[in-house]
Amino acid sequence: MAVEKVNASSSLAEVVDRILDKGIVIDAWVRVSLVGIELLAIEARVVIAGVDTYLKYAEAVGLTASAASPA
Repeated sequence: MAVEKVNASSSLAEVVDRILDKGIVIDAWVRVSLVGIELLAIEARVVIAGVDTYLKYAEAVGLTASAASPA
């Protein structure tokens, strides 16, 4: 019986394809206050995905509702 060695490494193209297919969402919220006075507030949401994945995400969090309704 022969032993076969399989490398578990992925190419950059496979990694990018998986990221665009599944998507990555980074949601960060920072608030700096001193003695109860808010000095700085930062809210950031970064989405890295393919168009189809992003549209599914936007629909799930309600970002497409305002764009779809007439003014």
